[in-house]
Amino acid sequence: MSASSMVRDWNTMDTEAFRTEVRAFFQQHYPEHLRYPKRRLRWDEIRPWTLKLAAHGWLAPSWPARYGGMGLAPDKLIAFIEEQERHGVARAPDMGITMVGPLLIQHGTDAQRAHHLPRILACQDIWCQGYSEPNSGSDLASLRTEAVPDGDDFIVTGQKIWTTLAQDATHIFLLVRTDKAAKKQEGISFLLAHMKSPGITVRPIRNIAGAEDFCEVFLDKVRVPRANIVGELNKGWTIAKALLGFERIFLGSPKQSQYALSRVEEAAAALGLLDDPVFSDRFTQLALDVADLGTLYARFVEQVKRGEALGPEVSMLKIFATETYSRLANLLVEIAGASGSTPGDVPTDSGTIDVLTTFYNARPATIYGGSNEVQRNILAGAVLQLPS
Repeated sequence: MSASSMVRDWNTMDTEAFRTEVRAFFQQHYPEHLRYPKRRLRWDEIRPWTLKLAAHGWLAPSWPARYGGMGLAPDKLIAFIEEQERHGVARAPDMGITMVGPLLIQHGTDAQRAHHLPRILACQDIWCQGYSEPNSGSDLASLRTEAVPDGDDFIVTGQKIWTTLAQDATHIFLLVRTDKAAKKQEGISFLLAHMKSPGITVRPIRNIAGAEDFCEVFLDKVRVPRANIVGELNKGWTIAKALLGFERIFLGSPKQSQYALSRVEEAAAALGLLDDPVFSDRFTQLALDVADLGTLYARFVEQVKRGEALGPEVSMLKIFATETYSRLANLLVEIAGASGSTPGDVPTDSGTIDVLTTFYNARPATIYGGSNEVQRNILAGAVLQLPS
């Protein structure tokens, strides 16, 4: 069924009826072998599924219908994302859908929208995010990648790091410094660039599990049209903050911890630990943490459903979610004993368990989306009003 035949006002549906339809679609069409992948899938692996979503008109659930999206109200959007998580749907390289598209809809020019939005929906353009830089940690405002005006172009020089799946991307959106004399949070602009531009070099970073989820991106005098600035010159910091705010509620989803909790329970059963009082005490504490996380998440979800903006307090959700997940991953390694350092499936008396995948996934979780140290600073200053 083509996307054009799927234009519907989803918001007239009851939320649970909508959830049921979404769940049925995932169950019927999503490839079974791609459920709950142990690593971030590359574009060639997830491309057929992404194209199927695009053909069904479901690739951009949050975009307004007039731009080719589903136009979902917050409660429907939350249900859509929760059903993806519940079914173990792998995340595609979706920066174009989740970040570039909404940004252009709100802040872009008519020409930018007309050019980029249809190409994103057709999966012709795959985007990556050029935010983090070496020696900057999560302090985006300290970036040093510079864009110097040169006629109708900028000349961009610098380096980005931890750029997710840059080796599969056709385009990159960049935070660049366009006014070196301005204060740290000022003088930053938001710029769009083609990955095939002369001067761009991508170097994948191989992690301890052997995957190459992240890359370094080097920019050596890359010529980018001035027309590729999104929003006002030197106002990119405001745009960047807006993009990160909504992201954090989904980084705080309890689904990851709930999945890890079930893996711990399965491993404990296979290892005969369910009746061990020491294990039982630690497991119960973590199970209660996961339940509390679900309650906190639901609180922010209700705020989104009411159409309210998320404040800086959402940072505590990201902290709680990623650190609970990390503790579960540590416990899984610990109870596996000598097998806790073995990659892949580890045989047990009643089957196999995969110990290290959860552990590997938990390591960067406290860093991406703004490290937990930075999130604590946000809470201290913006919520608790503590002196800096």
